[in-house]
Amino acid sequence: MVDHARAARLAKRITTIVATAISTEIKDPRLAHVTITDCRVTGDLHDATVFYTVMGASVDAEPDVAEAAAGLAAATGVLRTKVGAGTGVRFTPTLRFELDTVPDATRAMDELLARARAQDELVARAAEDAQPAGESDPYKHEDDESSGEDRLG
Repeated sequence: MVDHARAARLAKRITTIVATAISTEIKDPRLAHVTITDCRVTGDLHDATVFYTVMGASVDAEPDVAEAAAGLAAATGVLRTKVGAGTGVRFTPTLRFELDTVPDATRAMDELLARARAQDELVARAAEDAQPAGESDPYKHEDDESSGEDRLG
């Protein structure tokens, strides 16, 4: 039977343990700019997928994702040992690291929204001085209906 609440608690605990171990205990320079963002644990609590992002060393520098992935692969055994000691579960979950694509998707969505706002501003500026093609009020009103009866009859 799958206990989703227990899996969520374990995932949160794994996230904390791995992030702490990377920042304080593991001295691999390839992991200097790695941030743990999330963790998902399977229902049977045997496998954990840990999501991470890599920030550049400076604002202009592009992050080295391949080096970070190699550093995480090298540290997987140590991290799994830390998770086993820190969680106290009978079977320590296997750890699999995946690059988190949410920040990139968020950045792309922000760019699309900015372009849409700019396009809306252009349309609004063009509509400021626009004149209607036909009458200023093209809808029929009650006064118009009474005059229509006179024309027919």
